[in-house]
Amino acid sequence: MSATPVLAANSVSMVFGGLTALSNVSLRLQEGQILGLIGPNGAGKTTFFNCLTGLYSPTTGNVQLRGQVLPTDPAAVTVAGVARTFQNIRLFPSMTSLENVMVGRHSRMKQGPLASLFHGPAYLKGERDARDRSRELLEFVGLGTVHDELARNLPYGDQRRLEIARALATDPKVLLLDEPTAGMNPQETEATRQLIFAIRETGVAVVVIEHDTKFIFSLCDHVSVLVQGQLLVEGTPDVVRADPRVIEAYLGKPPDEVEAEVRQYAEEAAHGGPESTQVMQPIRDQDGHEGGNR
Repeated sequence: MSATPVLAANSVSMVFGGLTALSNVSLRLQEGQILGLIGPNGAGKTTFFNCLTGLYSPTTGNVQLRGQVLPTDPAAVTVAGVARTFQNIRLFPSMTSLENVMVGRHSRMKQGPLASLFHGPAYLKGERDARDRSRELLEFVGLGTVHDELARNLPYGDQRRLEIARALATDPKVLLLDEPTAGMNPQETEATRQLIFAIRETGVAVVVIEHDTKFIFSLCDHVSVLVQGQLLVEGTPDVVRADPRVIEAYLGKPPDEVEAEVRQYAEEAAHGGPESTQVMQPIRDQDGHEGGNR
C-alpha cells in the first residue's frame, strides 16, 4: 500500500454549541481499499461524512486528499475528487435517470460561459461527451434499460443505484456511501455488495456507513467503529467483530452478560423448556437495528 493514504482525516472534532459530535477522530483510507464505518445511531457517522465532504468545517483537525488539505466547500471537494451519496435519497424526481447522472457529470465539463450561452461547438461536444459517459455509468450500475425513466418512477433499489451512478459521474478518487443498502431486500443488498467491489476494481477507494454489520464484515478490508463521537476500535473485520467493546456498544450490556444469556437460552432449548418452542428474536442494538440482519 502507498505510504500516503488517498484520504486522511486528522484528529477531526466537531462541536455544535455545547455538544461535541466528534472528538479527535482520525481515519486513513488507502488506495483501492473499502473501509466500513459502523456504530449505533447518534455515534457521529454522518457528521463525520459531512466533515469529509466539506459540508461541515471541522472545529479542529483537517481532511486531506492524497496529502493535500481539502477545502471546506462541498463543490470544491467534489472537483478535488471526493463524491458521496446520502442516507436519504436526494435525486431530482422529475428528471430522467440519464439527466440525473448528467448533473453529476457537469462538474467535469470545461465549457466557459460564452460557449454555454451560445451553444457553440465546444458546448455541444461537452454535452455529447457527458451524455455518452452518463449512459456508460447507467450500464455499469445495472440501469442500462431505464435511461429515459423518471427517477421518481424507479423502484427503491434502482434509485439507490442511480445515486451511486451520479456520484461516479464526478470521476471521484474516493466514494463515500451513506447506508447504501438501507431498506433493501437480501437480493438487492447482495447486488449492491457486488457493485461496490466493481467500483473498487475501477480504482476508486470506498468508505461505507452501514448498520448491517453482516454486510460490512463481508465487504470491507478495514472497519472503524464510532461510539458517541469517538473512535472506539479499528482493524480488520475479524478483529473488530471479536472485540468485546464493539459487542457492548451495539447491545448496551457487557459481553459476559450477553454470553450468559445465550448459554441460558441454549440450555433451556436443549432441555425442552418452554422457551425452546419460541422463535428467538434477532438481537438488536439500542437503536432498534438488528445486529447483522435487516
